[in-house]
Parts: sequence; structure tokens; C-alpha cells
Amino acid sequence: METRLLRMFCAVAEQGSLVGAARRLHLTPSAISHGLKALEEEAGCRLFERAGKRVWLNEAGERLLAQARPVLSALEALGESMRRLAATGPTRLRVGTAASACQHLLPGVIREFKKTYPQLALQVESGDMPEMVELIRAHRVDLALGVAPSDASGLVMRPVFQDELMWVFSPSHPWAASRSIGKDELRQQPLILYQRFSFTARLIDAYFRTFHFSPSAIMEVDSIEGIKELVKLNLGVSILAPWTADKELARGTLRMRPLGGQPVARRWVVISQAGRELSGAEETFCRCCRRQAAALRLDRQDLARERDT
Repeated sequence: METRLLRMFCAVAEQGSLVGAARRLHLTPSAISHGLKALEEEAGCRLFERAGKRVWLNEAGERLLAQARPVLSALEALGESMRRLAATGPTRLRVGTAASACQHLLPGVIREFKKTYPQLALQVESGDMPEMVELIRAHRVDLALGVAPSDASGLVMRPVFQDELMWVFSPSHPWAASRSIGKDELRQQPLILYQRFSFTARLIDAYFRTFHFSPSAIMEVDSIEGIKELVKLNLGVSILAPWTADKELARGTLRMRPLGGQPVARRWVVISQAGRELSGAEETFCRCCRRQAAALRLDRQDLARERDT
């Protein structure tokens, strides 16, 4: 049933006449009469009893009124909510982040962001970036912070920072005193790496292919914190970015050195759907990400002390 006809019906029921309903809805009595006739035809029964200009509900009309009022009230509330949203702007921001960024970068971003938008609800999804990209494409998150995907079709990527992947190992590992690492020595090392379907794993695989290198043993762990703890126990070596182990490097519980050959760099970006203009809150979130990233330990220049000892 059309909401327009239901509003006419409710107005007539409450006013007790077509003239009163017409005055309330700013319509003519003739328009109200035609509307009621259409509604009764659709319902398949009469809804009013009539005596002269007076009308009152019959049993069918009373049942319809009891069910129509909550529906129309809900529609009115929805319309008012949409009008407020149009006047004040979005009240939420849905963000997807890579797990490492969620732990090391996002807390500072949120603290800064909330200074400008204290009332805006921030909803965060955490996972691997392939999953976050799919959430963007499915319109389930507004922005995604993480490593840039190779397939950017239908996406806009706003740069945040660039980091470098490096070997990470225990201070008691032989590499802590070694100046060079041969390919044979690499093959003997158990590798503790992040899950293989992440964008970072693809970069590492490409690095191994460049050197025609195939590790002898790989342990896959779905937590960077877990990887660091295993490396501290000297159960293997891993490949991480310096900022993910900043505290451990400062305390001396982990050591790092650059990978051989060309640096393996990652581009961190904020991703959104192509063709969509960002809101002021979304632009502010991107700026907060860049400012917080400026303080991260990112590449081999940050590790001069560790590299030269």
C-alpha cells in the first residue's frame, strides 16, 4: 500500500471528515476522496461508514489504522534521521586496518582524530589487507589502512608512508656478529614468517625468487607478536619492518639488519572506493595517519647503530 494513501486514511480517521483531513494535508476534499477509494479498492473492502459529511471507521478500518500508525511513525522517524544526517554530516567512520597497523599506528591516529571529531563513532575492522580490500569493494568499510595492493582497480590509494623489510633475529644469533650472510647460510635458517596470503608475503616471495633462494623450513604464524617471541627464543629468524619491533630494538631483545640486494620496500596507503569524494572526517583521518607515521622507525637509516655493531 502506498504511504501517501495511508497518510490520507489516517488523517480522515483522526479528523472524522474529508474536509478536516484535506485541511490538515493541504489537499482538496476531492483528492482525499479519490485516495480513499483507491485504498479501499486495493484492500478489497470498505474501510469507513458514511453519514452525510461524517465518516467513521468500520472493523476493517480499525484494524488497518492499528497497523498503519506504527509504520507511518517509523517512516517519519527515519525521514527525520536522514534530514539530521544531511544537516550534520556522517556520524560514523568505518575503518579497516592491517593487524600490525592496528596495534602500532592506529592508537595514536585515533587519539589525534578524536580531538577534531570527538562525537564521531569510529568502527574498526582488523585483518590482512586482501580481506580489507574486499571489505572496501563490498562497501563494508569506508577506508582501509595497509600495504598497497598490486591490483588497484576501482580503488584510490592515498600514500601514508614507506617502510623497508629487514631480517630480525635474536641478539644471541650468529648474525648479530656477522658482517655478511651467504646463500648457503640462509638456507640453513628456519624462517618464521607471517601468513602467506598477505601482501607482505608476496613481496618476500618475490625477493626470494630474485635470488633463486628457497628456504629449507618455514613456520607460518598469524601474529607479529608471536613471531617476535619465537625469534627472541632463537627458534628462527624472520623478516619484519623496524617499526613493528621498535620497543624490542630499543631494549636490545631483538636485532635487525637489511636484506641483501635491493631494499624490499612497502608502500602504506589509505584505500577508498574510486569515484567517491572523501568527507572532512575521512580527509582528517588520512592526515592523522601521515603525521603519526612520521615518528615510526622505517628503514635502514634508522638502524645505523644496530647495523654497525
